[in-house]
Amino acid sequence: MNSPNKNNYTQYIFNFLQKEYLVDKTEKINLKSLSGDGSSRLFFKIKIADTGSFCGVLPANENPAKGMAEAHAAYNIGRHLKKRGIPVPTIHGFDPEKGFILFEDLGDTLLHDELERKKKKQGEDAWEQMKETYKEIVELLLFMQISGSVRFDRRWCWDTQRYDKKLMLQKESGYFIETLCRELLGMKSFSAKLSDEFKQLAGRAARQPAVYFLHRDFQSRNLMLLDGEARVIDFQGGRLGPLGYDLASLLIDPYANIPYGVQQELLDHYLEHLCKYGLDDLAFSKGFPSLALQRNLQILGAFAFLSWQRKKIFFKQYILPATLSLQRQLTGPEGKNYPQLQKLTEKILLMLEN
Repeated sequence: MNSPNKNNYTQYIFNFLQKEYLVDKTEKINLKSLSGDGSSRLFFKIKIADTGSFCGVLPANENPAKGMAEAHAAYNIGRHLKKRGIPVPTIHGFDPEKGFILFEDLGDTLLHDELERKKKKQGEDAWEQMKETYKEIVELLLFMQISGSVRFDRRWCWDTQRYDKKLMLQKESGYFIETLCRELLGMKSFSAKLSDEFKQLAGRAARQPAVYFLHRDFQSRNLMLLDGEARVIDFQGGRLGPLGYDLASLLIDPYANIPYGVQQELLDHYLEHLCKYGLDDLAFSKGFPSLALQRNLQILGAFAFLSWQRKKIFFKQYILPATLSLQRQLTGPEGKNYPQLQKLTEKILLMLEN
């Protein structure tokens, strides 16, 4: 059954609250639409006079089957992570036929928002304060990756059940070429060797054990701060995957633009705690650069798609920082394996800067 359309979702939510959540009809309900960054889902702040505040989410109308699958994934994965002790929002209600989810309201403070406030006041000195917050988040991430994989049912996943080579080639390097290079920048021809490099990169990244919980978009706009504690949102794309991918998502996050020295400090902090769990930090370090490159390609593909096809201009400002991040990674030891990608990155930078 499809999600309610925009003409009747307000009445639908009122009916759901009164029928399923047992809100008295005499209670005043205030409904406010919220923006959803890159998502097409419908988000609402719901205030109930005598009960409290909640966040409601409805599937997007553009692809009902996909929207419903995503909603069920959010519900099942959200409940699982909560049971495993991960600080995700409590789910107070769910309509399996319409895909509506009633979440705990975590307030309005994204990690990215807090970082921007600190930067406005203190400039780059803000990182001296935010570093401790990020170290706590790094520890939270590792706990989520390990604990979240326990009794994780892959049938909950709506996209793919595991992060693998096929996904990397189609939805990361392939996405990067199609949406950034072809559609946004108008490039028409590419070296035949570039495809071979992408296969080599995916092959290296795929050597890492894909047995941990993978959020796949673990960055500063998917982390909220409530009473000084980090909370994880937008986990509906969760699946099994390697440890390094989500850490790379956090460290090379273009929204945050973490200084390279701080990135290294946070990486060291992660490795220290990895050892406390008895995991191999040397094997992790060997595979991390490949996963970071994969993530960087995915970021660029996503930002190009959102700014070009979805006309969400907010994301366009982060394409250049994300490309500079890719360039920085390719100048390291890992980059010698990908000369064609290096050349393409330089060409993209010239086009973006002119």
